[in-house]
Amino acid sequence: MNEGDAEANYAYYALHELRILPQDLMRMSRREQAVIYAMIDERIQAEKKARKSAKRR
Repeated sequence: MNEGDAEANYAYYALHELRILPQDLMRMSRREQAVIYAMIDERIQAEKKARKSAKRR
């Protein structure tokens, strides 16, 4: 999620990984969106950590 429009990147991830349609995401309150974005960030960090750990094995 380093390039481009952050909101578009989150919408892309939400659609493909969480099955949340972009229009559903945009209808959420800012607080709900912030929670979803924070959860996405946590999941991405966990995935990066798992990949790094797998490479060391």
